Amino acid sequence: MSAWADRGPLSGVVGRAVEHEQVSGLLAGSPLITLTGAAGVGKSVLARAVLDEHTARHGGTVIRVGCWDGLTEGGLMAGGLTGALVRAAGLDSVLRDTERAAARRSPQLPPYDAARSETPAPAGDAETPAGGGTRSTDTAVAALAAHCVRSRATLLLDDCDPLLDECARLVRRLLRAEPALRIVATARRPLGPAAECVVDIGPLPVTLGEGIAGPAVELLAARTGPAAPELLVAVCEALEGSPLAIELAAQQLDRMPLSQLAARAGADGPLFWSGPAPTARHTSLYAAHAAGYALCSPVDRRVWARLSVLPGDFDPWLAGCVCASSDVPAAEVDAALERLRLASVLERVREAGSAPADTGAALPPRYRLPRGARDFGRTRLREAGEESSALRRFRQACAALAAEAQIAWQGTDQQIAVRLVEDEQHNLDAALTRPPQDPDDALIALEIAVSLWFRWAACGFRHEGRAHLDRLLLLSRDDTALRARALWLAGWLAAQEHAPGAAEALLERAWAAAVMHADSDGLARIAHAHGVLALYREDAGAAVACLEEAARHTSKDPWFGPGPAHSGALLAIALAAVDGDRAEAAARRAWECRHSDGDFWLHSTVLYARALAERAQGRPEAALRTCRKALAAKRLIGDPLFIAGARNMLAALRREVREGTPAPETREEGRWWQRGGSGVRSAPFFSRLRAGS
Repeated sequence: MSAWADRGPLSGVVGRAVEHEQVSGLLAGSPLITLTGAAGVGKSVLARAVLDEHTARHGGTVIRVGCWDGLTEGGLMAGGLTGALVRAAGLDSVLRDTERAAARRSPQLPPYDAARSETPAPAGDAETPAGGGTRSTDTAVAALAAHCVRSRATLLLDDCDPLLDECARLVRRLLRAEPALRIVATARRPLGPAAECVVDIGPLPVTLGEGIAGPAVELLAARTGPAAPELLVAVCEALEGSPLAIELAAQQLDRMPLSQLAARAGADGPLFWSGPAPTARHTSLYAAHAAGYALCSPVDRRVWARLSVLPGDFDPWLAGCVCASSDVPAAEVDAALERLRLASVLERVREAGSAPADTGAALPPRYRLPRGARDFGRTRLREAGEESSALRRFRQACAALAAEAQIAWQGTDQQIAVRLVEDEQHNLDAALTRPPQDPDDALIALEIAVSLWFRWAACGFRHEGRAHLDRLLLLSRDDTALRARALWLAGWLAAQEHAPGAAEALLERAWAAAVMHADSDGLARIAHAHGVLALYREDAGAAVACLEEAARHTSKDPWFGPGPAHSGALLAIALAAVDGDRAEAAARRAWECRHSDGDFWLHSTVLYARALAERAQGRPEAALRTCRKALAAKRLIGDPLFIAGARNMLAALRREVREGTPAPETREEGRWWQRGGSGVRSAPFFSRLRAGS
């Protein structure tokens, strides 16, 4: 039988078949099994379910002590951890008689008293030496261990976190006394003994594949009854598969329909749902995290609270930018991250040192603060009056990330820039979309949008970039050089999206700002954008004139915008249909003035221009080979507009080569910029590389 003095019968455990089998298998040969995981993930429920099944099959009993429950009720500390186990095992009278007999033989020994049976180890001592402590404690430990082995009892140290060190010391004593003893523990971090087998319990998966509901949905459906699958999935995704959060959410269905529950769960902001629970810690997500927060050091608490402004995963550098201050030294942030990870507050989503095959550069670890912990931390941050400063530091750090990505794009390898932006996509999106606190904060957001010009223009996210720029330009009205760049970038993106009216209005304002700031680079970029507009109008003469002007310019700032080389590549495209020799010469000059051999954006455009020229000169086989190379180069950075046009030209060239006669060029086959509508990107092209990292 099992001794659950403080608990009722277990409800069904959903979605833990793999973990259940793993723990059950370890019970046969591991003296100490510790189930670890975040608050509310179901460690205790799973441990009880496994032990109930084990005792039903193999006999024996379970002796449980709830460390956290004892703290709140006052019962555990009155008798100490050993005393609590002794009472749970029913050994009080036996040990009292033994000690009294020993006292009669040796009067100097005090009689057994459970209230004094737990002698704490000296400070800094990880393990009490054999023979240390009082004689009564040693006797109690030995008697308890012998009783458990004799009666085939399993010890369950539940919720060890508030007494983690005491639990670790007691486990070592018990295993020294009886190595055949079986102990199961639940805690947010491992206990640490060498014999420990740790089983990490994570959130329940929401889906198991496309169209297949996961255990989280199964758990919610068991509480709600028949319901729309898409609403169940929406709720579970918003709650990130946390069993406690799902149970609390299901209790709200008495007061709201499932559709409203899904909307509330998916909205930004903390979830203050509460309900009845066996322990006070599980009445709400806030209470569950507050219990763990109370056990953290002051530094770890501050780091936890400040990390709550980060919406996605992050590396130690970004965490340091947000968390470091006069009361949290920068050197301590990395250690705090690891302590919070060990306490199951943070998740580590990428190990340190993994190196992608294409760069070979070692990557730092990345962490994530789950929603429940993030909501709790944000509340604490707001209560401390630090939310505004943390949000400002976050946006400043994102501006530095965007600037780094811009420099990497114009540097040796554009893939590094694309990966950096995709790694930080959630953070950059939040920095761009969260409402600025004041004009200075709005200017920082605009700086991020301008620094990411290559993502909008070269990687195919034109519509997204325009939306950010249009909104931020309304919030940043000062006539600054940054605003002038933003006006040009918005006009250039509008030109690429084939919106001539909006593009010309923006470029006119950008021209006035460039003249006021004596920005010759800006004037050249405006000429480049007008050349793009002329290409859309199929006005070859105007396109050649504008692009020649832009290509002749010597750029003072090589880190921003397309630059003379890209103007030359577009010039070659404009010339391809009218003068093949001039087009090839322009393409050659564009490639010769490149910044680096890793400029795949320029390389693909130059190759495309050469393919157009070779086709116009009646060399379809050479054009086919060159167009294939252009498409391969463009795929490294993405741009659905260009890729669609290149594929169409490839299809036409294949027909020409196969049939041996030139095929009439259609607009769709020869004009890549006329394909793909608005060029909206819905998914990153670097998903493969990011997953590989």
